[in-house]
Order: sequence, then structure tokens, then C-alpha cells
Amino acid sequence: MNNKIVWTPKPDIINNPQHYTHSKFQTWDVIEAWRLNFNLGNVVKYISRADHKGKRLEDLKKARAYLDREIMKLEKDI
Repeated sequence: MNNKIVWTPKPDIINNPQHYTHSKFQTWDVIEAWRLNFNLGNVVKYISRADHKGKRLEDLKKARAYLDREIMKLEKDI
């Protein structure tokens, strides 16, 4: 019988949550590299995790809400 104990590190839900680390790119790194504002950063955030958190429709609706806010802001400036 093999009674070997295997240690598995606890996931870091603050700095590296699983729904953000499915790719070689960290979502916040992309947002910063592209210099996105709050609204567009949230669009990227919700889209990037939509298929990895178990709430695809909810995350896509959140992304749409932030995109709609950004569009409304731009339309006011016209």
C-alpha cells in the first residue's frame, strides 16, 4: 500500500485566481499594457473570464453594461 501524502498548494484567489490564469496573459497586465480606462478594462476582464468562472452569460452581460457606459460617455462628448 502506498500511503504517500501529496501536498497541493492552496490556490491564490487574490493574485492568481484560476479564472484569470487560464492563459499566458494576466488580464490586469493586458489592461495596463493597453492603457484601458475603467470601463474598457472591465469589459476585457469580464470577457476574458466568461468561459472560466462558470457564469458565462452573467459575465457577458456585465461586459456589455460597461461597454454601454463607455459608449454613452463618448456619445455625450460628440
